[in-house]
Amino acid sequence: MVISVADVNVSSKSASAARSPSETLALSLQPIQTADSLRNQAYAMLKQAIADTDIYSYPEEVQLDKRVLTEALGVSRTPVREAMTLLEQEGFLRTVPRKGIFIVRKTRTEIVEMIQMWAALESMSARLATLHASDADIARLRRLFDDFRDAAPSEHLDEYSHANIAFHQEIVRLGGSKLIADTIRNIFIHVRAIRKMTIFQSDRAARSIVDHMRIIEALERRETDLAEKLVRQHSLDLAAFVSEHCDFLD
Repeated sequence: MVISVADVNVSSKSASAARSPSETLALSLQPIQTADSLRNQAYAMLKQAIADTDIYSYPEEVQLDKRVLTEALGVSRTPVREAMTLLEQEGFLRTVPRKGIFIVRKTRTEIVEMIQMWAALESMSARLATLHASDADIARLRRLFDDFRDAAPSEHLDEYSHANIAFHQEIVRLGGSKLIADTIRNIFIHVRAIRKMTIFQSDRAARSIVDHMRIIEALERRETDLAEKLVRQHSLDLAAFVSEHCDFLD
């Protein structure tokens, strides 16, 4: 029987604490179906699982256990090994001789540069969204924050963190540029993890929702230059915060 995240008894703190990061990652995997190549499916599932892993919440690089992942996917070692080779070529994993395979962590300087790149790409997406997105699509951005109208984000930080990340992904989607979406996808794992960690610090959640509402209003009014400027500055503020405060990245 396959164990998914939903099947795990999260109330058992002792069991959760006993899991290795690789075992935790494996919980999000499903058995591979045979309609597509095993390697391609293993690659897609492992890449998504890596993207969903909060790699910077661990003090060291997360090491992956091929045996655990192979069992979770229900396939032989070969497609998993081939998938990991592809992920290593793309910069998501690295192999350390006689030690194993690790999810790549970035330095503080690299993270700042990634956020700056994100700022450029997402702000262009916002610009394109004012020109091409439907009113209904833009309205859905506002609904992401319905749960926080009567309560401060600090009272529901986990839920707000998810809404925050979804907001930025949705702006990229509304821009309608496949090239931007494909480019931003490869830095998403790192920017997502940093956004999730920093939203809890220095009352950033409260400031974040104010920024989001201003961005949504600019999109609704089709104020192209303003929307682009607000989205860019929002991410550049995050880059400045990481540069000044995120010592754990060094």
